[in-house]
Amino acid sequence: MQADIVAGGEFDLIRRHFTRPSPAGMLGVGDDCALLPDTGCATAVSTDLLIEGRHFFADVDPRALGHKALAVNLSDLAAMGARPTAFVLGLALPRIDDAWLSAFAQGMFALADAHGCPLVGGDTTRSLAGVTISVTVFGAVPADGALRRAGARPGDDIWVSGPLGDADLALRLLSGDSAVPVDDRAAALAATRRALEWPAPRVALGLALRGLAHAAIDISDGLLQDLGHILAASGCGARVCADEVPVSAAVSALPPAWRRQCALAGGDVYELCFTAPPEARTRVAEAASDTGAAVTRIGTIEAASGLRVVDGAGAPLPGLPHAGFDHFA
Repeated sequence: MQADIVAGGEFDLIRRHFTRPSPAGMLGVGDDCALLPDTGCATAVSTDLLIEGRHFFADVDPRALGHKALAVNLSDLAAMGARPTAFVLGLALPRIDDAWLSAFAQGMFALADAHGCPLVGGDTTRSLAGVTISVTVFGAVPADGALRRAGARPGDDIWVSGPLGDADLALRLLSGDSAVPVDDRAAALAATRRALEWPAPRVALGLALRGLAHAAIDISDGLLQDLGHILAASGCGARVCADEVPVSAAVSALPPAWRRQCALAGGDVYELCFTAPPEARTRVAEAASDTGAAVTRIGTIEAASGLRVVDGAGAPLPGLPHAGFDHFA
């Protein structure tokens, strides 16, 4: 892990906050490259970029930010059914703040330790603007066992882990959106904020779905938008019941249009959407129970292209927002 922040000493920053003993067989922080052992599996790799003012607020709890910076990448591994093996961190800072860095590292390492995913390298530098965080995570998955977007088949059930929508509601409240129809904004934020700032990547569920699910994706940009990626890759369509999508009490209390907006189009969820054949329902439920996840069937994969959304009575719901979060909007 190299650095380019001179105030206070860049290498001292790394030593104080990010240098830890490497697991046996790995060469981690301190050399020009990390060395990872051969697992005999395919290597799954994912990178996410978090930018202050775009992906997080400047006053966010740094522990939560450290957790989330790694969680969003672990969620990608979960969607592939991959076991985390290591990650690297890129960090651009306007200044060195030891208290902030200590809390950030604590949040990140707590999640890393929980998933056996050590930090093995990266880079630090000075930022002329706010904080920018880049995490690249590595995972191991049998070459023929990875969950992919392209495997959905007509007749498959569509499942989600969840509930969905809390992160979107929390973001709207933190952004000061006065149109959000809640009576007690403080109570609604208290009920939903953790979903936004402390997402729980479904790594164990993803591993348990290998051999059961036909296709999978993590819901980072909105359920309908991300399900659309599965449909495009698989060359099929789907029918989704909006009223079957699981939501929390806070989201359920919203008027129907708002509830559906949060649950169907809200991003920053980091739950899994996956498809599996009907005969696998019992095994899917057991896999979810064994990993402590709640999963819900919300629809069916169909041969005809397109995504059709209906209400609980089966009536079409036109005009729903299929587009979710756009990083350039």
